[in-house]
Amino acid sequence: MKTLLNIIWLVLCGFWMALGYVIAGIICCILIITIPFGIASFRMANYALWPFGRTVVRDPESGAWSVIGNIIWIIVAGWWLALGHLTTGIAMCLTIIGIPLGIASFKMIPVSLMPLGARIVPSDAVRNDPIMGATRAA
Repeated sequence: MKTLLNIIWLVLCGFWMALGYVIAGIICCILIITIPFGIASFRMANYALWPFGRTVVRDPESGAWSVIGNIIWIIVAGWWLALGHLTTGIAMCLTIIGIPLGIASFKMIPVSLMPLGARIVPSDAVRNDPIMGATRAA
């Protein structure tokens, strides 16, 4: 089922969303200081191509630099990409078949806004941590 959803996703909106991330990544890699943003953007482009079966996990030890970087990212490119996911998700939810795709697009909004300090892992590698009360990579 994941493969079927990924193929439908790729054809309908995944390619275009990934293209947006690649363009943002190329722009970020022009300057040396913004290369970490470019790398994060390329990582998210890969996730936008084939999202089903993978999930985003936040790294609690990412530090203050990722918070500062995420604030800069939101101002420069994050809100454009989040707006793209929002409009794509709404368009997908207009049909019954597209509802799972729309939900997947909505789930990508947080990582499109704050990519630094996040890792994309296979869904089956995530477990629920009873102490922290959150999902973490195994």
